[in-house]
Amino acid sequence: MTIFMYIFCLLVWGLNFIAVKIQGTPISLEVSLTYRIAGAALLFVILACLYRPSGRPSRRDTLPIIIFGACNFALSYLLLYYGTIWSSAALVTLMFSMKAILTPIALRVFLGERLHPRILIGGIIGMIAVCIVIYPLLSEQFNLAQLKGVGVALLGTLLTSVGDASSARNANRGINPVYSNSFGGVVAALLLFIICTFQGQDFYLPTSISYLGALVWLTVFASFVAWMFYLKLVERIGASLSSYMVALFPAIGGIASVIIGDSQPTLYLFFGCLFGCIGAAIAMGLRFPSNRSDKKVKQHQLYSDKKVN
Repeated sequence: MTIFMYIFCLLVWGLNFIAVKIQGTPISLEVSLTYRIAGAALLFVILACLYRPSGRPSRRDTLPIIIFGACNFALSYLLLYYGTIWSSAALVTLMFSMKAILTPIALRVFLGERLHPRILIGGIIGMIAVCIVIYPLLSEQFNLAQLKGVGVALLGTLLTSVGDASSARNANRGINPVYSNSFGGVVAALLLFIICTFQGQDFYLPTSISYLGALVWLTVFASFVAWMFYLKLVERIGASLSSYMVALFPAIGGIASVIIGDSQPTLYLFFGCLFGCIGAAIAMGLRFPSNRSDKKVKQHQLYSDKKVN
């Protein structure tokens, strides 16, 4: 079951922006994202009401939760959505994997956590990966839309890292993630609704199979089920091993982008995704566990299985 959950999270989140590309723009991106976040928030609120876990937030946690919801669920996703439409899903997935480098920097800036030298090394390799993928856009033809897509995707990833720092603060305060996601999702949905209203957007639901299928994928699987599986993975194998899947997102996104015809299978894309994976892996301190560590993980997994069963 642990392997299944790991592969599920890897594929679902690795294909996140592929689903955005398939969903397209039959309606505005703001409205599409509002549907997704509102649906996911509703699922988390229902979960919180049914199980009522401990670790409820207090009044002093209001602002950090608002920052978490606005940065992680609303503004960052909106920028990443635009980046996906303007450029390619492979490029945005590569940019998003930079959060493995940017989040530790945000934790250092906002929470004062130690910044390991490997973050700098991983960051340099990650920037090389981005330059490799962007180079054809600069050398062959000047495509302003794709360069704008790169810019907004980078800004979206930066906001995600700020949201991650706020999430870490909430976790340090002992707030249960179910409550953080419930309240944060409601905040994000309200913010997106205000943005749509201010823009004069029309709210209607396209009935095409591609749109509805992508919406269900993004709302139920990417925003809710995969997140629940990830929490269980953290419980069974630890946060470090669970987070290593981020290093593989560029490879998953790159392959899928080529399959759907969103990107051309060039050497630039191959080496860009490869360097992106290597950079993210180094930044997270990826290392193969020893036999002794394997035994500890298995013992912990057996203990967790007994506790669950």
